[in-house]
Amino acid sequence: MAENRKKILIIFAHPTPHKSRLNTALVNAVSDIEDVTVRKLYDLYPDFYIDVEKEQELIVSHDIIVWQHPFYWYSAPSLLKEWIDLVLEHGFAYGQEGVALRGKKVLTSTTTGGRQEAYHEEGRNHFTMRQLLAPFEQTVHLCKMEYLPPFIIHGSLLIDKEHIRQSAEDYRKIIISLRDDIFSEKEIMEKKYINHLLD
Repeated sequence: MAENRKKILIIFAHPTPHKSRLNTALVNAVSDIEDVTVRKLYDLYPDFYIDVEKEQELIVSHDIIVWQHPFYWYSAPSLLKEWIDLVLEHGFAYGQEGVALRGKKVLTSTTTGGRQEAYHEEGRNHFTMRQLLAPFEQTVHLCKMEYLPPFIIHGSLLIDKEHIRQSAEDYRKIIISLRDDIFSEKEIMEKKYINHLLD
């Protein structure tokens, strides 16, 4: 491992990845990156019995955690919620004794069926994506971690092959940039979406 590289843990939660060209392309684009570990939750835990100790060991041994999932009903697929409920437990992730994750960074990587214009106060969904992701952000803050601007691809239901290819390439660039500390914290945190670093 290069001296200053960050270790990244990607928690991929999609119950039917074979039906999602976009999410499959995204996870495939980052699966071979050195110092990146991909955990496909629905493959690992089809019975929903999560190995909490194993998952906690993995989080502790990585610097950046990525929650990658489709945006289901303004949230995440149920197995990712179960992972959060069980793995980020009191005394480990939060509470007076729960300091194991302090200082780590968390990135939400998600895809929406709706277009970007649907996600604002006057749009069809009435809230911005950052507002809708607030429960995840607050979870991260409670665990004394840092929540990064999300990586979001909108309009997945209508996306064409070229847009999928470009989105996967962008995702790979962002993950590598986080691993290698290419962008400053100020550059990252001033963006609405972390994707915009590539504009």
